[in-house]
Amino acid sequence: MPKLPAEAYAIIEGRHSDPFHYLGLHPEGGTSVVRAFLPEASNVEAVGEHGEVARLDRVHDAGLFIGALPNGSKRYQLRARFGDKLVELEDAYRFPPILTDFDLYLLGEGTHQRLYDKLGAHPMTLDSVEGIGFVVLAPNARRVSVVGDFNFWDARRHPMRVRGNGYWELFIPHAKAGDHYKFDIIGPHGHQLPQKSDPMAFASEVRPKTASIVFDEAHLPRPRPSPDGINALSAPMSIYEVHLGSWRRKNGGEWLTYRELAEQLPAYARDMGFTHLEFLPVSEHPFDGSWGYQPTGLYAPTSRFGTPEDFAALVDACHREGVGVLLDWVPGHFPDDPHGLGSFDGTSLYEHANPLQGRHLDWGTLIYNYGRTEVTNFLVSNALFWLERYAIDGLRVDAVASMLYLDYSRPPGAWIPNQYGGRENIEAIAFLRRVNTELFARFPQATTAAEESTAWPQVSRPVEFGGLGFGYKWNMGWMHDTLNYISKDPIHRKHHHGDILFGLHYAFSENFILPLSHDEVVHGKRSILGRMPGDEWQRFANLRAYYSFMFGHPGKKLLFMGAEIAQSREWNHDQSLDWHLLEYENHSGIQSLIRDLNRVYRAVPALHQMDCDQAGFEWLVTDDANRNVFAWLRKGIDAHARCLVIVNFSPNVYRNYSIPVPFAGRWKEVFNSDSAHYGGTNVGNIGEVHAVDGKPPELRLTIPPLAAIFLVPES
Repeated sequence: MPKLPAEAYAIIEGRHSDPFHYLGLHPEGGTSVVRAFLPEASNVEAVGEHGEVARLDRVHDAGLFIGALPNGSKRYQLRARFGDKLVELEDAYRFPPILTDFDLYLLGEGTHQRLYDKLGAHPMTLDSVEGIGFVVLAPNARRVSVVGDFNFWDARRHPMRVRGNGYWELFIPHAKAGDHYKFDIIGPHGHQLPQKSDPMAFASEVRPKTASIVFDEAHLPRPRPSPDGINALSAPMSIYEVHLGSWRRKNGGEWLTYRELAEQLPAYARDMGFTHLEFLPVSEHPFDGSWGYQPTGLYAPTSRFGTPEDFAALVDACHREGVGVLLDWVPGHFPDDPHGLGSFDGTSLYEHANPLQGRHLDWGTLIYNYGRTEVTNFLVSNALFWLERYAIDGLRVDAVASMLYLDYSRPPGAWIPNQYGGRENIEAIAFLRRVNTELFARFPQATTAAEESTAWPQVSRPVEFGGLGFGYKWNMGWMHDTLNYISKDPIHRKHHHGDILFGLHYAFSENFILPLSHDEVVHGKRSILGRMPGDEWQRFANLRAYYSFMFGHPGKKLLFMGAEIAQSREWNHDQSLDWHLLEYENHSGIQSLIRDLNRVYRAVPALHQMDCDQAGFEWLVTDDANRNVFAWLRKGIDAHARCLVIVNFSPNVYRNYSIPVPFAGRWKEVFNSDSAHYGGTNVGNIGEVHAVDGKPPELRLTIPPLAAIFLVPES
């Protein structure tokens, strides 16, 4: 055999960093030389575009073949014998590049808003040949190969070429949708890395398997749009937060598929009166117990419940029922599973290299490096991807506080200050502002919501006014204070009166959502019902009063699944909700209560039109701590759109209770949480009460025990 150059051995050994420089067709010495690496082939011929045939000599037993085509041939096929089979195949190393120079410019600048159209695996036709184009970012790798069903998972067969700032690409003829694949990477110091899943994959294997799956987006149906204005500040917004794997299960304990969920969940949400469904993270993730909050495949709906088409069908079913869809989105951290983003090219590509910046101490996860152009482009594109491809109506951004502060949950000395010596993560702030700016520019009807638990100012204020640009912010302070209050025995609540009042001091500083989320029913916190004091009657009455207080309070609403049936135990992601509880009147009564609260909240403009405006709220009773009574007036845009909310957090009935109101005449009791329909005692005002003339007019009310009543003036 002839003596071979060093790069021939680099091809044979699977470590060549620029295979196009050696493989494929090259003019040399007045001839067109073809080199092909086909392990296990015994004979190979090159067939030119005019039918001419050239035998390629086997120059190495590993499967390296070299020969010359007649001059003038620029296209060719390979004809190879593998045992008894003669196979005609296209040579991946004769095709032009995938990425254009303009793509490389935008990628280098970090402004490519449609990253998902370029990176990853895409069916395409090059030079009249169908196949898959693979592109992956690995700027510090020595060599990257695609391995998969199409090449026996042999990293020697399809090494990629690198372009721009580390974008490796290769078109593989006749690879197809449905093929499983990974990237095989040699790091900067020559060490072999664990095979990596595609960060941009649109589909993945079901865990514990981790291969990516080629998906043809041309087959992805576009869900119909949601109703106009569904996310507006003036619209009613009542969110049902759902973990898809444990909302319901089949009789054998198996998950419902996306399509089975589509048949049940949207109709249930509509029947209950919710305006939105919010899904805990659906991006692919390896560990069930993370609930999706440790994703490894941000662009792939988890395969646990079906295919991308199936997930699109679920979104479409929600919109068909008039229900919006929000996704929990996790751009704050990611797990260090070997197949994931951690040390992706043998260096800290997506994460910070320094663990004082790059590792989250509470969760044992890695933190994105928001100062890196390619990382922020990856994340911003992902936010836009879900809205464009799946018609998602908004994103709830997880753990924003952990992104904003460099010292978040870190002891002294275990964090690195910013360039000004402060604790603010300047790069993360810029990233969040960019996400919101680009998202609202492209999808003005969409929204974003921040889970932000500190007093960071202007989270839901426009970027141009110094804010972070979110549409809404979760009101974690309200949640904490009011759950603390309602957990006290009524006789002690007078000492905690301020827990109810304090939230109104800042209730309009942001566009707030009032969250009773999944985080409040796990890790020993008990269910919402489990926090209620007293005997069984008092516990359910307290719960009815608390939910009613929430729906009468300024702010959009969010309930985690199970809250609406008064789930007794904590949430368990491995089990269905306890739907059998609806056989008991107390639990079915709570479900009816939530259904009617949603109905009233949507029907009465004063309860939602000015949820986020100080002008939409007026305290009427704040100083009756001894009787645990609060009263306020909610206001709509119309001057006559008013709703009086009275909440009694004591087990006593109060009669002839005087409350000033803006209008004389008849006031209708449109809601009473003490109705026997919900399991109450039916104490109330027989549907209406007349305001006594005066300055101002007064209502003299019967206030039921551990209950809330809503009254509106007769139009």
